[in-house]
Amino acid sequence: MNADARDIRQRIVTFGYERIKPLTEPALFTSISSYLLGLLVFRTPAPKRNGQPDWRAIQVACDADQPFPINLRRNIQVALLAIERWISTHPSAGTLLSRDPAPHGNGHAVKLARISPARPRFQSSYDPPSFREALQFQMDRHGENASLLHKCIALPGDRFCATTIRTWLRDNKLPRGARSMAALRRIEMRYGLAKGYLQSKLPHQSRALTGHEPGLSVGPSERRRLAWHLPDDFNRQPIEGRHEIISWVRTNIVSRTTEYRRYQAETIRESFGIRFPSLERRLTKKSSRRVDAPPVLAAEMHDLVRFKTATLTDTGKLRNKKWGTYTAAQKIEHFGLLLGALAASPSGPVAGAGVSSKYLSLALLAFPGVWDWYLSWRERRRGFFTVWECNMLSAALELVRQDTGWLRQRPDLAAHLMPIEGILEESAINAAKEDWNATCDVLHKHASIRFNEVRNVARVHRDPFEPILPILEADEPVNEYRKIADEILARAPDDRRYPMDAAEASRSYLMIRLGLHLGLRQRNLRELLLCPQDCAHTAERRLAERRCGELRWNLREGRWEVFIPAAAFKNSSSSFFGTKPFRLLLDDLAGLYQQLDAYIEHHRPRLLGLATDPGTLFVKSTKRSSTSAAYNDATFYEAWRLTIQRYGIYNPYTRRGAIEGLLPHGPHCVRDVLATHVLKKTGSYEQASYAIQDTPETVMKHYGRFFPQDKAAMAAKILNKVWES
Repeated sequence: MNADARDIRQRIVTFGYERIKPLTEPALFTSISSYLLGLLVFRTPAPKRNGQPDWRAIQVACDADQPFPINLRRNIQVALLAIERWISTHPSAGTLLSRDPAPHGNGHAVKLARISPARPRFQSSYDPPSFREALQFQMDRHGENASLLHKCIALPGDRFCATTIRTWLRDNKLPRGARSMAALRRIEMRYGLAKGYLQSKLPHQSRALTGHEPGLSVGPSERRRLAWHLPDDFNRQPIEGRHEIISWVRTNIVSRTTEYRRYQAETIRESFGIRFPSLERRLTKKSSRRVDAPPVLAAEMHDLVRFKTATLTDTGKLRNKKWGTYTAAQKIEHFGLLLGALAASPSGPVAGAGVSSKYLSLALLAFPGVWDWYLSWRERRRGFFTVWECNMLSAALELVRQDTGWLRQRPDLAAHLMPIEGILEESAINAAKEDWNATCDVLHKHASIRFNEVRNVARVHRDPFEPILPILEADEPVNEYRKIADEILARAPDDRRYPMDAAEASRSYLMIRLGLHLGLRQRNLRELLLCPQDCAHTAERRLAERRCGELRWNLREGRWEVFIPAAAFKNSSSSFFGTKPFRLLLDDLAGLYQQLDAYIEHHRPRLLGLATDPGTLFVKSTKRSSTSAAYNDATFYEAWRLTIQRYGIYNPYTRRGAIEGLLPHGPHCVRDVLATHVLKKTGSYEQASYAIQDTPETVMKHYGRFFPQDKAAMAAKILNKVWES
């Protein structure tokens, strides 16, 4: 690069910083600077129309979404005149391209400066509906074929060829890769089309692009997850911009979005729980990260679960209440974590008590020293107490309850005890062997005191409202959450070209819609059965035995209805039900019946494939390796969370997503949305409880996000009528 070239380049850069940067946003300033330097690099004056700069062509080349303001035009025109004068006095061939053609740029706009706009042969306002028709129409309007168009938009080192354009015109393939999207942008620039015009014609708007280059620090699995949330021009962004985008996606969409999630991500790496294989096959999901329980401990846990879940207790035994399947699975996991903490090495990351696994026994739960150690260990690990510790102490009280506690009725377990230094003394073991009831009495009194102490200082670590605060703060939370369903429909792929993707989109849409209509807990929505219109309804007794509900066609009303027996609900003894079943007729609002019919007749069978039909409304996308099409609690949560990630969270880089500030969450959050919506509209906790099949006290304690300003505004509406008159 000669001295004159360096001088004009430096002058343009300095001028841009002084006169253009204060008038634009950083991204637009980078594009304008790159465009101006591109004119110098290729010694090409700016395009003109009627003797004046063609601002529309310049705007397209700079990736500007809006026309330039008049002040910005004037400053850019000064730079354009300087470049034009310099080119006229330096006509010799050469290159000015350097490694850093623009401040914080990557040189892409420099290359785009070579693409000159084509002059149309005729004007038309016709807007073809499909991508192939739109591309063919624009080529005909400008009198170009695939070869000529490719020649005009090809850049040095480009692997994009004319054959690709021909396959698009034949509708054999459609653009999907990052390079193809870059080629579409060049075609839009050449034909003077709005940015994203051709891309908006593609039949699959939510499809992830291929060919992104996030860097070596991103593994293959994370790269697949990130692909949905990276902008089309990601590869053309500067290195700093790529890191910024990936960091934002990781923080706000993919993982570790809240303080609790970050804590959970750290602790989940440490495997310390005790696993009970014989019980987990029947009650819980298998976890390979935990150690199997020794035979003696496994037999004790099996006896506890049988005692608490059996229809009838053994002769001579007493029981206070019966566990359901899900309660039993939860207790197994929680006791397994407590025993695993005792068995973990003191010098390891878990910092456990170092008890040999062969000495582990449920009899340890009858001693105050064990519980005090566990409470202290939990506080050190998390930094404070939560409701978890209260629940564990409640479980301890239940185990040693007078007459009905399982642990109180098993004095033989004292024979399995061994001393634990600093936690359980040998004298306490001898006393327990002599008088087991007295030992249980001591623990019952001790656990009651600890329960009150912990409850007074317990803090909330997982704020259930945090992920959906932007929705709860809206005037109409349900209407705000509905935007997610609308986003799914807006980006739903073509059913004929992408049948499986369309089926998954239909399933996601109905999950959101029915969740907003019904306000059910995750299990009730996940296990909702489907009864087609031409089939007989399942008897209420049969549904009560299976503890699930059914979506069925009410012939008399001519509408779909959801019928769920009271026994299927977690709070079946609540005053809301009064032993009566839950029955709700669904109105045909916003095309709900059309979506239901399409899902039941076409999409659901595609999702099932060759798998056995579990009978539930919502089924997984099965593959040859799939063992079951039914959702469990973890997979249903992930399906909902994935829907929120792809359609719910607004991404400022891709400009996709429905709600800004939203975070990933599960289906249970819909209950918060419904309760808060009714509260804001009526101010009644009782009416809010009707929306989620619960009691006003439960809504007040757990679900309603009724802000003080909402209460004040509702009262002000009544008081202001005095002044209006």
